[in-house]
Parts: sequence; structure tokens; C-alpha cells
Amino acid sequence: MGKLNSKTIKQIDKSDMLDLLLDFPQQCAAALDIAEKAKILFKMRDFKTVVFAGLGGSAIGADLVRSYLYFESKIPILVFREYELPSCVDSQALVFLSSYSGNTEETLSAYREAQNKGASIIATSSGGRLKEFADKDNITFIEIPKGLPPRCALGYLSIIPLCILSKLGLVKGAKQSVKETVKVLDELRSNNLNPRIGQKDNIAKFIASKLRNKFVVIYSASVHFDVCAMRFRGQLAENSKALASSHVFPEMNHNEIVGWQNPKKLFKNFVVVMLRDKGMHPRIAKRMDITRDIIKKEGVELIEIWSRGEDLLSRIFSLIYIGDFISYYLAILYGIDPAPVDRVTYLKKELAKE
Repeated sequence: MGKLNSKTIKQIDKSDMLDLLLDFPQQCAAALDIAEKAKILFKMRDFKTVVFAGLGGSAIGADLVRSYLYFESKIPILVFREYELPSCVDSQALVFLSSYSGNTEETLSAYREAQNKGASIIATSSGGRLKEFADKDNITFIEIPKGLPPRCALGYLSIIPLCILSKLGLVKGAKQSVKETVKVLDELRSNNLNPRIGQKDNIAKFIASKLRNKFVVIYSASVHFDVCAMRFRGQLAENSKALASSHVFPEMNHNEIVGWQNPKKLFKNFVVVMLRDKGMHPRIAKRMDITRDIIKKEGVELIEIWSRGEDLLSRIFSLIYIGDFISYYLAILYGIDPAPVDRVTYLKKELAKE
């Protein structure tokens, strides 16, 4: 197993994912610039629905936008990870199609459906067939930089659509919120997450050490922060190559809380991570406090991670950024290069066989 020092990190992280993590605040700033320069090719309509279609790392950005705008958006924001779009997609729908590679088969299928339904389309990728289709069909296309694992392009895949929605007049204040977010992420990187910082003062290193050889159960509030739990679970899978589960409050208080009774013999192998925020509903905060105490009485280790920043967007991003670094350091502790996703690659090859 690896150790969390510079020499070991360099030996294990052959794809230099650390550089991508450290560059994330700058990616968010660059995303704002790309969005401001983007040209919208369709005429404005009275949109009734905003729909995102994408998979994996290309979809989590959509979930972030949906979570962030839970109260602000006056029209539904829906995220789909399928080949087909629902019947609510019609000529009054705004459809964002995201595929980092531009070749995700489900997203390409959704592109054709959105076209056939007469929806207004904005496509985002680093190239691939999605760009070819959009250029051919004169569809609004926003190109983002190549060379990243899709899950490392979250800044582009969330901030760009958020700022486009602002440009279209569907939300307000996105630009200032992004600037505040970049500032908070930069401070987190410098003061709490950087590999030069020792384990005692590095929150991500400290928590990663607690998660090694454990099954991680992640909880968050459902409003605004469900995306943080989803992202953390996904990053533990892809970066750390480790299974985890996630659930949200208050729903887990109506079912999963009862399950914290068995199998007791396995509880020593569990760690619960609660993602918390000072702005959550007071009843949710109380539910989390009571649930924390119930779980601790079962002898299960429980860790709380609190968001940083004042603006809601920065608080969401701060929990995501901390979780990304935890998953990275956990991969190093397991002695695993965090970047490759061999089983996804294998699956795609098998699916391509006729």
C-alpha cells in the first residue's frame, strides 16, 4: 500500500491526476470565460423545461446545476442518463447534451431524439461525433479542452451550462457565484488539500486514512447537496476503485436508518461520512444529529465534512473538491493509479462487438 508522500504519489499516479485536481479552480475560471464567449444559434423561446442528457462524468455536472438551482429555477430541470428522452421534451424544451468525448452512444441517441422533437439544443464536448453532428445541423456547440478524464472536466460540464442559463435569462447572478467559488476552491487547495500539507492539517489525507479498507456510507441533505454524495460515491469507485453507497436526508430516515442494526459483525468495517452545510434546513440538521448518534451507538466510525464558503455554489463545490481529493489520496493508499478505468474500457469493447 502507498504512503501519502510526494515520492510515492509520483510513483503511483502515472497519469498525473494530481495536476488536474490542483488545476481545478483554474478550470472553473476558464469555464466561465468559455460560457461568456459562447454564441447561441437558436432563437429564444418561452421554455417550459430544461433537460440535460449525459452519462457518467458528463452527467454529474448537470446534477450539480439541477441541485444548485433547486429553488431558483422557475421551470423544471431534469437530468436523464438514457438512450431515449421522455415525452416532456418538445419544441418548448431546452436540451443540453453533454459527452466529454463526443462519442457516448446514449447521448448521441438522445441528440437525434431532441432534434426530432424540435427542442432547442446546446451540445458540449471536446470533439467527436457530437461535434460533427452539431456542426452539420447548425446546432449550438460549445467545445471544451481535450485530454481530460471526463470526471475531471466537472468545472466545464457544470459552470458552462449554468452560465448559459444565466445568459438566456433563466437564472441570475451566476457569474459572481462562479468567481466566489473559484476563490474558495483556491483557498481550499492551498490551505487544506495540497499534497505538501501533512496528514494532520490536510483534511483529505486524514479522512482517506480513515477510509482505507472500509466500506464507506455517504449521507447528505437531498436539497442542494445530493450531487455531492453522488459525486463522492462515483469518485471513490473510479479513482479509488472502491465500492461505497450513498443516501440522502430526510428520505433515509424513513427506511435506511432501521437497517443500522444488522449485520453487526460487519459494522467494524464500515465508515459513515456525513456531508454537512450550515445553510441546510434546521429539521434536516436535527435529523442528521440524531442519526449520527444512533449510528455511533452501533460502534460505527462517523466522520462529518462541513462545506466551506458563503455562496451556495461555493459550498456545493467545496464538498465536491474535498471528496475528489479524498478519493485521490485513498487510491494512493491502495497503491492504485487513480486515472485508469479498465472495467469501463473493457465494457465498451464488449458492447462494440456485434
